[in-house]
Amino acid sequence: MNNELSVHDSTMFNAYQPNGEVAADRWVTATRLFDAGHVETPAEKWERAQLLFESRDYVKAAEMLAAVAGEVPFQTDLHLLLARAYYHSAQLNKAEARLRVIVDRDPVEHYAHLLLGRTLERQGRPEEAAPWLRLAAAFGGELAEV
Repeated sequence: MNNELSVHDSTMFNAYQPNGEVAADRWVTATRLFDAGHVETPAEKWERAQLLFESRDYVKAAEMLAAVAGEVPFQTDLHLLLARAYYHSAQLNKAEARLRVIVDRDPVEHYAHLLLGRTLERQGRPEEAAPWLRLAAAFGGELAEV
């Protein structure tokens, strides 16, 4: 078995060329971090916002996702994560508004119905939440106990 690392060895964090130098694709990724002229793309902002959400920094995630949502207005997953960030950071009016837009655009988005119902419940509006929770249960194939 050959002990040299391949440039295309995806199992290694840092791939090396046969001459021992770091592969070019690794340098491009690393140098972009220090490139003052680099403008972050919506995809890069989306990735960073996901990391913030996963680390439970919901306020910062919501701020970043709101900026990306302006650039990519019809991406349902992004808007749903923004609504979740609003929900977890107790920005319930913003979560509700975002979720209503999502269910208007995509009336069979199961999770948006569920989260809208939970958001309304959390705001102390259980009667208004009930139909949304029933719809979410129906879309999920469950019997609602609301």
